Amino acid sequence: MDLARNWRLKDQRYRLEGTICNKCGAKFFPPRGVCTECKSRDLRAHEFDGHGAVYSFTTLTQAPMGFEAAVPYIVGMIKLDEGPMVEAQITDVNPSAVKIGQRVEMVTRKLREYGEAGLIVYAYKFRPIANGN
Repeated sequence: MDLARNWRLKDQRYRLEGTICNKCGAKFFPPRGVCTECKSRDLRAHEFDGHGAVYSFTTLTQAPMGFEAAVPYIVGMIKLDEGPMVEAQITDVNPSAVKIGQRVEMVTRKLREYGEAGLIVYAYKFRPIANGN
């Protein structure tokens, strides 16, 4: 990933910014330019609060290139309280402790480093909420 692309995705990656349709109220993540519900192009930016529940997950023991040092790690589908489903890494937890329905919150964590220049890319991940609420 180059620096320019990383910069373009910063709102989505660091603030969990998606879109909401001004016509029908549908919410989307990642952001969209057209509402898939009513086909309106009248959408506005919306920052999701980052709370949700684990809908599904798997533990990866063989990683794609660039992520080998992170194995084993958990990738899950998170159903946000505000509606959309988000695919993300689940972090700060033992893989055997993750459960369907478990409450999680969005956090910003290092995703990976690129090349000799050392571009460090951060992104959203989810971690269990300490008190479960």
